[in-house]
Amino acid sequence: MDRNALIGMLLISVIVGVWMFYTSIHQHSSAPPPQRSDTARQVSAAPAAPPAIKQATPAIAERTIRIVTNNYRATISSLGLTISSWELRHYKAWYGEPVQLVQPGAREGGIIFTMRNGEKIGPRQQPFEFLNAPADGTVVLGKDSSFTLRGVLHTSGATIERSITFHGNTYHLDTRVTFDAADTLLAATRRWYDIGWNSGLKYQEANSVEESSHSTVFASLNGSLDELDATEYNKPVTVHQSGTVEYIGTKTKYFMVAMLNRRPGRQAEYFLEGIMYGAPNHGRVKVYSATYRIPYRGGRQSDSLTVYIGPLDYDIVKPYGLQATVNFGWRWLVRPIGEFFMLPIFKAIHSVIPNYGFSIIVFSILMKLLLYPLSRGQMQSALKMKALQPEVEKLRKKYADDPMSLQREQMQLFSEYGINPMGGCLPLVLQLPILYALYAVLATNIAMRQASFIPGWIDDLSVPDHIIRLPISIFGIEALSGMAIIMGVTMFIQQKMTITDPNQKALVYVMPVMLTLMFSYLPSGLNLYYLVFNLLGIVQQVWMTKFSKKQLTLADLKRMPKKEGWLQKRLRIAQELAAQQGRSLPIDLPTQKKQTPPKRAPKKRR
Repeated sequence: MDRNALIGMLLISVIVGVWMFYTSIHQHSSAPPPQRSDTARQVSAAPAAPPAIKQATPAIAERTIRIVTNNYRATISSLGLTISSWELRHYKAWYGEPVQLVQPGAREGGIIFTMRNGEKIGPRQQPFEFLNAPADGTVVLGKDSSFTLRGVLHTSGATIERSITFHGNTYHLDTRVTFDAADTLLAATRRWYDIGWNSGLKYQEANSVEESSHSTVFASLNGSLDELDATEYNKPVTVHQSGTVEYIGTKTKYFMVAMLNRRPGRQAEYFLEGIMYGAPNHGRVKVYSATYRIPYRGGRQSDSLTVYIGPLDYDIVKPYGLQATVNFGWRWLVRPIGEFFMLPIFKAIHSVIPNYGFSIIVFSILMKLLLYPLSRGQMQSALKMKALQPEVEKLRKKYADDPMSLQREQMQLFSEYGINPMGGCLPLVLQLPILYALYAVLATNIAMRQASFIPGWIDDLSVPDHIIRLPISIFGIEALSGMAIIMGVTMFIQQKMTITDPNQKALVYVMPVMLTLMFSYLPSGLNLYYLVFNLLGIVQQVWMTKFSKKQLTLADLKRMPKKEGWLQKRLRIAQELAAQQGRSLPIDLPTQKKQTPPKRAPKKRR
């Protein structure tokens, strides 16, 4: 592998490393977190409520109704006709219990309005009366059935009616709010009401820092998704926009709530808010709210929303038009690769191979075959440089004290043998968007969550498989991943086989160690992919260098057709210009004396 290829590889590793450390799951909280007496393995206490949620006993009597479907169990409160519990039956939190998305003590999906006297009325001050509550307080829905819960509130001469329709085979509900004769209720200058999700989503993963790095609040405005992220502790962030709003909501790494506008094309107004708090064990929690503001125009007015509360699964959310909320990387370059190429291939493989670990192995082999033209060109460039290495060493010895001449002679040598000095670097650069897309597909795919590969070692492909705890922290890293260590060993073997330049021997040891440290906090499923990819690269390298029938020699390079690349051409032109400028300059200018012509005697006038 030539020097430029190694420099390119190092630069890519640095870019990936900086990006990983920027979104690192091991960044410590700058706000002093509350202390815990237990030594649980989680980074933060996922079941605990964030500081923004206060447990309070309602001042008004509260009734509840329980809705049970195949996908979830929900509890609906009479206070505001709100959601006080939403439990997903097919997903479990890191501590083993079913996923509970509503924060303890919260009442979500309620309405808030300001009365004429200036008092702000929230859901806890709205004792709705159930109109069709079942006698036992529980509604069980089959796969194709639905149920509409209705309630009414009479206050200050106005009537507020609410209805919520639940469906047995989906993760969404339909809600309708009707204000009737509310002119005497609402303030004259604030003739609106707000409806939204105000306390964020409860965290479900063992590492709150990792989950926070994927948690945002979002809105689709005029067909474009905008996300708001709280990045500073105890510093609220807000966005207030209006326009053609398709949906608003908030999400964590694997779950989401989204409120969809039932009238496409209708102008709407929304508020997004967020704040980040410190949590136990150097953790962090982000709390978001997403709210629609609906103006009241008088008389009897009804407004409807569809609310999705469930997994952030691409196949499930796509029918709702929410696929943009699934993170596949940079919107214009990386996302199409992950969304339309890698994800369908990975799903097709898993449809045949049920174990996700073996699916990743097959996926790695397939990606290696698809990237074979790039890797083959990179290895061919390395073999050419290896054949030319003795000539390069001769030039280095000859021009040891003249770097400019050495560079010029090296370029002439490369041109003579038809070698592109950037031939090994370009394939690595072209693979960078693919690596980003691959990270998004494997690291944020909910199908990988809690998927076991090797029981007792890799029980969850979506989290790192830490096997060694370091006695001290190295660049913020306190544990090493088993998969990352094996991957580092394979990279060391690969580097040992390819690097022949004595001046670059340090990279044989530096690169594997650096990438082992950085990759120790990547999901084990992603490290499994890189491990298989490296093993296949070693096999390819052995084949091309040991078992290939034709080994490249200097004579072979001379006989090969020469094609001057774009970069080579630009370097040649630059050197020619520099050489021309060098010849036009005076040599040894300080030692040369200028000769002036003799003065002529002035002519005498007659």
